[in-house]
Amino acid sequence: MGQENPTIGVGTTVYTEDGAKLGTVRGFDTDGFFVTTREGVASLSVEHERAGHALGEAELMWRCGDCGEMGDLKGGIPDTCPSCDAPKEELYYWTED
Repeated sequence: MGQENPTIGVGTTVYTEDGAKLGTVRGFDTDGFFVTTREGVASLSVEHERAGHALGEAELMWRCGDCGEMGDLKGGIPDTCPSCDAPKEELYYWTED
């Protein structure tokens, strides 16, 4: 019997091969997926982590991987992109200056 292929989507908890929790999937792009590493803290590139933080200006938003549309998180991540109708799996957390 073969192994089942797991389904990974936004909100799925992912683990290392040793069983250590990595975090929760928050979005996808052509290279893979983005993971929230701690409650409310998104794992981003060094450039995004530094962007605006020195001045306290960065804002956490959602962004569409298909069309680039961005929006605030007051109502959470929408089920589809309001601009291009991409599914929720194409939306991810983003920091904006």
